[in-house]
Amino acid sequence: MDPYDELIRLLNQQGWAVSDSAISPDWQAGLLARGQELWAGGRFRAGQVGRGVKVNLPEVRGDWIHWIETGSSEEAHPFFTWMTQFRQALNERFGMGLRSQEFHFARYAEGKGYQKHIDQHRGTDYRKVSIVLYLNPDWDAADGGELCLYQPYHPDEEMQRILPLGARLAVFVSGMIPHAVLPCRRPRWSIAGWLRTDVPNPHA
Repeated sequence: MDPYDELIRLLNQQGWAVSDSAISPDWQAGLLARGQELWAGGRFRAGQVGRGVKVNLPEVRGDWIHWIETGSSEEAHPFFTWMTQFRQALNERFGMGLRSQEFHFARYAEGKGYQKHIDQHRGTDYRKVSIVLYLNPDWDAADGGELCLYQPYHPDEEMQRILPLGARLAVFVSGMIPHAVLPCRRPRWSIAGWLRTDVPNPHA
């Protein structure tokens, strides 16, 4: 079976999918170590909201991020290669016209989260598939920090809560699924990003 089959089937069927086996735990451990190294070196900045004129609203978005450039680290190479192949598989199945991908590290401090939103800026549609890879070892339900997905046509109704377990991969349709990050009770690490139909420069 193609390693992407189940993710693609569920993404097509319900607009979201989760896998605990798609990504190697070795990749997760290497990426976490790289993220922590960058964090210790002061390379992260506060996540912002908006497009064009961006603002810091920590009460809305509480993460700190660092964009990952293609080829910038040995640890990121297997993940980027896997995502390129996943993007190509989606294009082959559905003719989605996905041309690029972008990813950043995200770190939420204790007590922080991200209020409900959709991953499409108003008036744009180039973000097609949202990707989150969790990097947290030994995460427990008591630690909180779930990704909460909401019903597309009833955005006040919860659809699914996803614990940010290490090496867990979550994917969903960017312009369809409202979602939020619930407050975490200890630092929460992930890689987040999008498969896009344009070639972004700079990150939008």
